[in-house]
Amino acid sequence: MSKQSKKTAAQIQEELLAKAIENTVALNPLVGVSADDIKDAVKKTAKQAASQPSKVVRYGKRFGSRVVDILKGTDKFEGGKGDRRFDDPSWEENALYHKLKQAYFAWDESLDELVDDLDLEGQDQRRAKFVKEVLATSMSPTNFLLGNPKALRKVVETRGNSLLKGLKNYVHDLQNNHGMPTQVDKSKFHVGVNLATTEGSVVYRNDILELIQYRPRASKVYRRPLLIVPPQINKFYVYDLTPEKSFFRFCLDQGFQVFVISWCNPSAENRDWGMDEYITAASEAADVILDITRSDDLNVVGACAGGITASILASYLKQNGRDLVNSLSLSVCMLSMHSNDTELGVFTTPASLQAARIRSREKGVLEGPELARVFNWMRPNDLVWNYHINNYLLGEAPPAFDILFWNSDSTNLPAELHCDFLDVYEHNLLEKGEMKVLGTAIDLQGLDCDKYVTAGLSDHITPWQICYKTTQFVGGNIKFVLSSSGHIQSLVNPPSNTRARYYCNEQLPESADAWLEQAEQCNGSWWTDWAEWLKARSGERKAAPRSLGNRTHPTMEAAPGTYVYL
Repeated sequence: MSKQSKKTAAQIQEELLAKAIENTVALNPLVGVSADDIKDAVKKTAKQAASQPSKVVRYGKRFGSRVVDILKGTDKFEGGKGDRRFDDPSWEENALYHKLKQAYFAWDESLDELVDDLDLEGQDQRRAKFVKEVLATSMSPTNFLLGNPKALRKVVETRGNSLLKGLKNYVHDLQNNHGMPTQVDKSKFHVGVNLATTEGSVVYRNDILELIQYRPRASKVYRRPLLIVPPQINKFYVYDLTPEKSFFRFCLDQGFQVFVISWCNPSAENRDWGMDEYITAASEAADVILDITRSDDLNVVGACAGGITASILASYLKQNGRDLVNSLSLSVCMLSMHSNDTELGVFTTPASLQAARIRSREKGVLEGPELARVFNWMRPNDLVWNYHINNYLLGEAPPAFDILFWNSDSTNLPAELHCDFLDVYEHNLLEKGEMKVLGTAIDLQGLDCDKYVTAGLSDHITPWQICYKTTQFVGGNIKFVLSSSGHIQSLVNPPSNTRARYYCNEQLPESADAWLEQAEQCNGSWWTDWAEWLKARSGERKAAPRSLGNRTHPTMEAAPGTYVYL
């Protein structure tokens, strides 16, 4: 008898499930998910199920009985109402498809009930639910040709051409996109041509960043300049997509003097760039802005990882006797790191974090495409299977969408900076006040400038409840605003978006949920509320400068600069 045949059916099933989940989730490079973490979650769930066979049998019988009733037409169970995967009329009009849909959602519900009843607690339960969700999502009948009436109809209508095109798309993605379905038709977009077109010039450059100054669009500008610090894990032009969506243009129209950092996309030879080097580079950029505008201080905006960097920069400068940041605006940014409260932290362990550090140091960088795949699997229906169906089953070209193009234009993180972020994440250094940069203790509680903090109600990357924790331990007068959107939609939130909503509450109770219960819903974009808040903190107005830069810092390349193309 072979070694393989000696394994029990349960062991084989465990291994197959772990392999499926490992391949599906694509692991989590940011916080270091390993195959062992996933296998451990599967084993613990399976062990709990095996130790409670009566529960497994009970839910199995209940599901089997429900399927029988569904087939007989006596079970009227209708799960998944409003689920866009099943919006084709055939799911209601065709009896066979309707029963398949009923059975799928009955199975999904049974899995939920079983996981809830397995006496798992804390992180083990959250891991089991995550594994269950990915598995159930992957097994949706709409992901398969025979289970997708729209795809089958198209095969007939195109005489099989849709299948040939789908196969071509699949082969292309295997060769060029790490086997993930392409999300966007990149041929429709060109940075500097129809994206990132706001007029400006590079006025300073060092190895780590380019500083871009944008040309005023108002005859008078506020004296205090505005510095925007984007995340290091994406390129800066999420703030400057089309003219209608451009945060830069919005700010310029309000009369703000706008400067933005464009980070260099590092390679393995830049492995030693850490937070020390990034803060040094950003400090140099701040000095250039003050020299050009002849201002004593500036306002700063930061989003996501850029918000972490902006907060550290502000505290570092203040701790060194340079109180240069007059106000700090943070969007979708977690300064409190409670890993178990986020989807990205479900599988986080000290061992997995250490494994992530080792992988980064071996490669020299955390590769951007690898990180992007993780974020995609946090919302598999919208960011993976939706494109799997469109590209492969329907044989359609991926859509031409500017935000998706930007999302696919990912950057690397140098190994040292990645490890610094992991240290902040693992030990919650910022909230504890235990982080040091360039030998200076970072004290966010002592950072007493005014702050405007925003988050997204449906954000899965930086959950709003954790973003809200900033209000409880960071110093200064803080205004917290909650957008009704997700992570990116909270940033790209122009006033022209008639569906935009946000919540305001001047009180800052300890509980985020208590804050929301007492909050007032406001129509429109939070951009307009923020602009009025910032105007009150931007000084008097003066005639707009006729030229960009100055004699010490003359203009170089036109915006969007050169680093954006690396």
